[in-house]
Amino acid sequence: MDAAQLAQVESLCETLYTGATSTSDSGEPISRQEAQSRLLSLQSSADYIPQCQYILDHSQSHYARLVASNSLTELITTHWNNFTVPQRIDIRNYVLSYLANQGPALQDFVVVSLVKLVCRITKLGWFDDPTHRELADDVTKFLQATVDHAILGLKILNQLVDELNIPTSGRTLTQHRKTSVSFRDVCLFKVFQLGLTTLKQLQTRAITADPRQEAILGEQSLSLTVRCLNFDFIGTNPDESSEDVGTIQAPTSWRTVLQDPATLELLFDFYRNTEPPRSSKAMEAVILLCSIRRSLFPTDKDRAAFLGRLMAGIRELLSNQTGLQHQDNYHQFCRLLGRLKANYQLSELVKADGYLEWLDLASSFTVQSIRNWQYSTNSIHYLLALWGRLVAAVPYVRPETGARGHVQALEKQVLTVVEAYIDSMCGSVETVLQSDGALDDPLDDDGSLKEQLDRLPVICRFQYGPVANLILTKFDPLLSSYRDLMSHLGSSSTDSAPADVQQRVAIVEGQLTWLTYMVGTIVGGHSWSSAHVGDGEETIDASISRRALQLAQGVDYRLTSSNGAGRADSKLEVALLYYFQNFRRVYMFMWDQVSGNAESVSSVSMVGMMAAKLDSAPSTKQKVYQNMFDHLGMGDHTTVSNLIVTKVGNNLKFWPEEQDIVAKTLELLLDMAGGYSSSKLLLTLETIKFLARHHTEDHFPFLSVASNARHRTTFHATLTRLLLSPGGEEKLGLTFDQFLEPLVTRLTQLGALSSSDLRNEAARRPLIGIYRDLRGVASSLHNRRTYGMLFDILHPQHLPLMAKVADVWHDQPDVIISLLRFLQEFCHNKANRVNFDQSSANGILLFRTTSDTICAYGRRQLASPPPATGSADIYKTRYKGVALALNVLNSALGGNYVCFGVFALYNDPCLDNALDVALQMILTIPMEDALAYPKLSKAYYGFVEIIFRNHRKTVFALETSVFMQLMTAVHEGLQASDATLSSLCANTVDHIATYYFTNAGKDKVEMHNLNKHLSAHPNLFSSLTATLFNLLLFGAPQNHWAVMRPMLSLMLASESSFTAYKDHLLSTQTPENQALLNEAFKKLLADVNRSLDSANRDRFTQKLTAFRIAARSFLTL
Repeated sequence: MDAAQLAQVESLCETLYTGATSTSDSGEPISRQEAQSRLLSLQSSADYIPQCQYILDHSQSHYARLVASNSLTELITTHWNNFTVPQRIDIRNYVLSYLANQGPALQDFVVVSLVKLVCRITKLGWFDDPTHRELADDVTKFLQATVDHAILGLKILNQLVDELNIPTSGRTLTQHRKTSVSFRDVCLFKVFQLGLTTLKQLQTRAITADPRQEAILGEQSLSLTVRCLNFDFIGTNPDESSEDVGTIQAPTSWRTVLQDPATLELLFDFYRNTEPPRSSKAMEAVILLCSIRRSLFPTDKDRAAFLGRLMAGIRELLSNQTGLQHQDNYHQFCRLLGRLKANYQLSELVKADGYLEWLDLASSFTVQSIRNWQYSTNSIHYLLALWGRLVAAVPYVRPETGARGHVQALEKQVLTVVEAYIDSMCGSVETVLQSDGALDDPLDDDGSLKEQLDRLPVICRFQYGPVANLILTKFDPLLSSYRDLMSHLGSSSTDSAPADVQQRVAIVEGQLTWLTYMVGTIVGGHSWSSAHVGDGEETIDASISRRALQLAQGVDYRLTSSNGAGRADSKLEVALLYYFQNFRRVYMFMWDQVSGNAESVSSVSMVGMMAAKLDSAPSTKQKVYQNMFDHLGMGDHTTVSNLIVTKVGNNLKFWPEEQDIVAKTLELLLDMAGGYSSSKLLLTLETIKFLARHHTEDHFPFLSVASNARHRTTFHATLTRLLLSPGGEEKLGLTFDQFLEPLVTRLTQLGALSSSDLRNEAARRPLIGIYRDLRGVASSLHNRRTYGMLFDILHPQHLPLMAKVADVWHDQPDVIISLLRFLQEFCHNKANRVNFDQSSANGILLFRTTSDTICAYGRRQLASPPPATGSADIYKTRYKGVALALNVLNSALGGNYVCFGVFALYNDPCLDNALDVALQMILTIPMEDALAYPKLSKAYYGFVEIIFRNHRKTVFALETSVFMQLMTAVHEGLQASDATLSSLCANTVDHIATYYFTNAGKDKVEMHNLNKHLSAHPNLFSSLTATLFNLLLFGAPQNHWAVMRPMLSLMLASESSFTAYKDHLLSTQTPENQALLNEAFKKLLADVNRSLDSANRDRFTQKLTAFRIAARSFLTL
């Protein structure tokens, strides 16, 4: 590289990173995309390493240095085996000296890239030479030089720990763990000590630096401490997305430092005397120290001493409120409190000095946090987790252990915390209303609300009686006020009331919403497996449930009496649904056992056993269940269930536009229908009978709202499930045919329309609705009998309508998608339900309908001009429909209910037509689009795989150019990053190769056609062999299993292709590597037979894995 070429690279870098204009040699302007592709060529070959070094040495452009550094990292990683050990050390030393000389003057982003390069070389070369394992010692020289060099050194150590802790793509987990464990044993403790030493020097002012440098040094040192403690010491690969750190499995050799009081004090000192982000990092390090494994401490006394120091530090911070005004500090401190009980048992905490004081301070802090909920919404659940864990551990600690009266103290503090929570959340309603939009309503934050509600049951049930009284003293006056307000408003809507009344209603409804959520989660926390199941808690459940159910009755009465005008706040409706879900889960599973509705037993041999069982006294669970409903005072379980289901029906009737309410209401109904006992109970209710007989838009307006189209499917799926459950038709007094009458009537009306009338806008919504409804019905058919009932209703009168609709509505995605989704469900042979009698032609008739519909849609699509490639809505307008059409065909072709040979035998063109149209559709899709949209690509390659598996005669008879277009697509799909796609493509290759091998030399039409294609493109098998082996040796690990399957069949089908690849690979290697590679190939082919039976395939697959691991250790690219 010379100065002119360097100037050109710098110009391209400016274009890429700043958008500055640059021109090519011919004077034309270069776009950002073109600049990027030109610069990426620096990463294409190891020959460019000297050019990258030249750029680093001579360029003054920060962007050019960044590109050179990134390219070097990529080249080193990809072509690692191309370098000798001395060359690797030279590159490492070059980058280190470059950082030492130039580092302080470089931009941060260049430094980060160069540091990553050094650490990557260190990781890859860890076992090559001791020099690589001495990086921590080399960095010590940086720490002892200037302050700027010390900052650089800490950045290198931070990156080094990250690099050795996180697996690099392309390396096996075994290789990674081997390096990682060696680093842990040789180097990590030294790195950890360097971080702590720097912190001590900063604390004692041993380093003279300006405030900015001090802040950076502190931040880097604390980050290093956190990274070292977070290291994956034992290879558990912890999930970084989870909130909670697990136990820190630090090695025993770290004991002296971790146990040393000075370490904890140092971190607390940094927390007290610095600002975020340093203080919050220090607190994060304390959390990790708090999570050290128990066995690290030699005795319980040492562990207790450590806990004592930790609690003393926390007490001091709580007393002085140190740093808690900062959001970051506050959040980490809440995490620390939540973490404390997770790693220490309550029996240890109560023995610690000052436990009661700590408990009192923690309670005050929690109460203060809850009262200031505006600032701490995302942190409250950590504090609730602390109290939940403390409470859950009480039964396992003797009252006389540790501090005197600790159980009573905990009871008192828990009550204080719960009272503060109830008061603050109820108070938040008015605060939010008065803020006039300035404050977010915590009820709108679903994630945080769920976290808090999940923590509440354990805490509240600890002191259930007093907590229930707290709730009731809030609930009863509010319920009374709400009734007064409702009677005042009458049947008029809340919006028509005066402003002050509206505000009062909003406040009362908001507070009732919070209380309903709390009651719901507490009732849902009832445990049938608990030792306290017979302790009478069900009577308290009953008393608080009565209020929620009375509220639901009141809301429902106003809703129905005002014919939908007097609607409550939608948030209150959602809270009631949440309560119903919890009540259903806990108290609606034993109906058939308690009510004596158990199925009568007809078998004589069972009578004696059953008599003994029926004579026995009711179980504890049955007593508790009965007791709950007796205390509820609102009728037995059937009455209560009817109340819930009536509410469900009224929600669907009077809240048609509120998607959230409709969705959650249908979810509740579906869950009730899904339970064994609750579904039986539903069948006895009048409301369910009404729903089953009147599932039309006239009675349930939500069905007519366009945005609720997908909810129609859920609604009909639920009703069908209930109707077809054992005894469903009898109990509902309704047959399946009668249930479908409204849908059949609508189908008959639509079927009678002419093509022009069918295309009329008035038919759009009925068409979308009918196919959404039918899809719901079809999705609940799980056996041959029920599926046959639907088929008999639709065939022969109503099935032809689908092809007609596909023809006239082909350009309207909403109609076509509803139609094709139904057809996909209808064709899907799940649980072998599409299973007709041997003498029945129904399977063929079903496929004929499918073919007609797909052909009608496909031909119209092919005749209309395709949208411009890259247009924003191309997926919605074209590819979504095409993907669904292919999925329908995939379901039909792979359903195993049609003998496809019959069509050719009787000259029925429907199979050929369907395959022809589908092939034409996929051939019109540009390859980049086929791979860009995941759902389209799965349907596309699924279809290709199935025709090569089952319809080879058709696919081999294609023109050679078309056949090769399909093979090119398969070749591209093999290399896709999605393992599902590469697996489908690998299976496709396997089908071709297996067929070719097993039928070689046979006089078959398919073989003649395949040979014709291979004669025109003799390198087809060799290119596939090369691609598969390259993917195996150099590709991403997730694709290895997929690409191994076709390798044996491909090698047997074309041995010359395998030999050619082997010779080519050998020619690229050094003489030493050639000997190793020959040995690896010899082992691969040993004991492999020339057959494709499963045992031989499995043996070869195992050998391929061993071959890959062996070859990757020395291969050069």
